[in-house]
Amino acid sequence: MQSTDLSFKLPGRNEESRFEKIHNLTFKNTEEASKLVANEIADSIRSCTADHYVLGLATGSSPIGVYKELVRLHKEEGLSFKKVVSFNLDEYFGIKKYDKQSYHSFMNNHLFDHIDILKENIFIPDGDIQESEVTAFCNAYEAKIESFGGIDFQLLGIGRTAHIGFNEPGSHINSLTRIIALDPITREDAAEDFNGLNLVPTKAITMGIGSILKAKRIILLGWGHKKASVIAQTIEKEITSIYPASFLQNHGNCTFVTDEEASAELTKHKTPWLVKECDWTETLIKKAIVWLSSQTQKSILKLTNRDYNEHGLSSLIASQGQPYELNIWMFNQLQHTITGWPGGKPNHDDTYRPERANPAKKRVLIFSPHPDDDVISMGGTFARLIDQGHEVHVAYQTSGNIAVTDEEALKFIEVAENSFLKNSNNTVDFSALKKEFNKNDGSTSREVLNIKGAVRRSECIAAARFLELPVDQLHFLNLPFYETGRIIKNEPSAQDYQITLDLIEKIKPHQVFAAGDLADPHGTHRTCLNIIFKVLEDIKSETYMNHCRVWLYRGAWQEWNIEDIEMTVPLSPDQVIQKRNAILFHQSQKDKVMFQGKDNREFWVRAEQRNQTTASIYNQLGMAEYEAMEAFKQYIFN
Repeated sequence: MQSTDLSFKLPGRNEESRFEKIHNLTFKNTEEASKLVANEIADSIRSCTADHYVLGLATGSSPIGVYKELVRLHKEEGLSFKKVVSFNLDEYFGIKKYDKQSYHSFMNNHLFDHIDILKENIFIPDGDIQESEVTAFCNAYEAKIESFGGIDFQLLGIGRTAHIGFNEPGSHINSLTRIIALDPITREDAAEDFNGLNLVPTKAITMGIGSILKAKRIILLGWGHKKASVIAQTIEKEITSIYPASFLQNHGNCTFVTDEEASAELTKHKTPWLVKECDWTETLIKKAIVWLSSQTQKSILKLTNRDYNEHGLSSLIASQGQPYELNIWMFNQLQHTITGWPGGKPNHDDTYRPERANPAKKRVLIFSPHPDDDVISMGGTFARLIDQGHEVHVAYQTSGNIAVTDEEALKFIEVAENSFLKNSNNTVDFSALKKEFNKNDGSTSREVLNIKGAVRRSECIAAARFLELPVDQLHFLNLPFYETGRIIKNEPSAQDYQITLDLIEKIKPHQVFAAGDLADPHGTHRTCLNIIFKVLEDIKSETYMNHCRVWLYRGAWQEWNIEDIEMTVPLSPDQVIQKRNAILFHQSQKDKVMFQGKDNREFWVRAEQRNQTTASIYNQLGMAEYEAMEAFKQYIFN
């Protein structure tokens, strides 16, 4: 793991990078990576002796952390941008500069409004021009870049189509600034920002591949598991216009900066034993054996010496022992993760069980970032804990209000308006309330957000009632960081931490379950988890924390890798149906899901199929065959 230096090194100079054609660095978290990229930009600005330092800037979620750190460096450490000239990569065509979805608005909100850059030195493609004017505008944009001596530092993101800027598959290596039709996948990815695919522009103005390659220094940012396949293709495979980012192989000073999820498909991370001599940790041994079983289509106990040797794992045998012992060890490791008693089995030896037998009845606190993550990700385990007599509490960390459509909320208002329970003394002005849904300025009133939050709260109560959990053991935290009424959230404040701390101190749990599913596209899961982690670290010395174990679940957006799983709870066919029905109580999130991400399946379908896939993999590895399995990884305090 390289995490302290972004200085360029030619790929191929060490054994680890021998499959790679672009220099790349992997970081444990995006915050650390973003700060180091921002520091390189800051150092370059400070050391520049020319009249101008020219930055090429990108939009999207990837560079936000870099911009945040640049703003901090300006405000707290005096970094000046007065000599900086900026050129943005792209802009949607047919959008006005001050529309909230425009890249003009994005750059102002995240960077320009917070630093001392001269407004006359900011250049962003104009999407609000006539199509007949586009060619002249694009030529002038190229000429303006050249007039400042070209771009010194170009910051890039990468799309699921491997586009850089808006250079979609098929873009030519010599392409310059131009108008381009957006790929359907790109438009699909932008649909959430525009509140619907039909509202996403079909065209954009973008700097070309040729324009980008002229930059003196390029850093591309890649975060999250959905970028893993295109990043591996771009870095390790041949140059092709089908993957436009692969043209960066032709650049002499380019670095890809990724987190662990985005780099997971690179050979050095996915199968490091094929690249170099390995330090065979327990997790890596598990990963290698699971991979070998998949490659050979054999269960673990059937793997032979030849299998290990022919698939590049001879060093594993040499350092760890013969296949028989390895296979038995791995089989037992997996077997010991399986339990039908997620709270521990009372009066039984727990030496080889993932959870303790005592105390027999535990206080369990399940944190759910959104109001349905508890049943989506661990609904079967949730029900099992209740059935086995544990005191189960659920903390819904956010209201989830922005994920309710206007149509769904209006339905509830009209039910109340026309209900026979309504009486002549009702003081609610329903006509005025319904008008709040007809605004054209993109804003959402607090009254509407409260109604949407109430919809989701009622769904949580209905699901808990179905699972026979007392309603007074539900805790609606409504953490303030979430309450912006927009996709973009505030940074967590002391109040968010205090609310979380107060609940943990009140319950004093023996078990905490939290969402470790960080692929949530808008970052709410990550923020909620970071709040929990900080609070737990702050109170870990408390006596009651000595008896607390923390388990991380996934399922809404991705699943744990087999080698990471430390507890699996098998589900019978009836329990799968029970979990499905609990999820379906969240009716506002069915059919018309506001923020479904890049997975078109409904949440109950994707969760069910992921649980079935986990069970299938366990079965293929030689374990008993179950209908489905929910998986967990333990969090260990520092």
